[in-house]
Amino acid sequence: MCVPEPQHAPALVGGVARLGKPHVMGVINVTPDSFSDGGRYLDPEQALARALAIEAEGAAIIDLGGESTRPGAAPVTAQEELQRVLPLLERLRPRTRAILSIDTSKPEVMRA
Repeated sequence: MCVPEPQHAPALVGGVARLGKPHVMGVINVTPDSFSDGGRYLDPEQALARALAIEAEGAAIIDLGGESTRPGAAPVTAQEELQRVLPLLERLRPRTRAILSIDTSKPEVMRA
């Protein structure tokens, strides 16, 4: 018996996600001062393991954050944000079917 692989991720059409129904999004913050996880995922391998676990638990979208937005957090440069996010992004891209998003306000980081 052949069972098709479940489709967790929404379809991308022209780079735009066609949601059509609710989807679960998991968040991985690779910041030392995150209010949600206290810097638990600074190590890229730990962050990768958590991201893959989130996908296995049903997340269709994985959001990566490299700059804390907690009240009072110090802003970081685009270079610092890239140094935080890229190691995880490079490891995760070839291993996931989930849509990856980057939580940033900086164009340089968005283009990564």
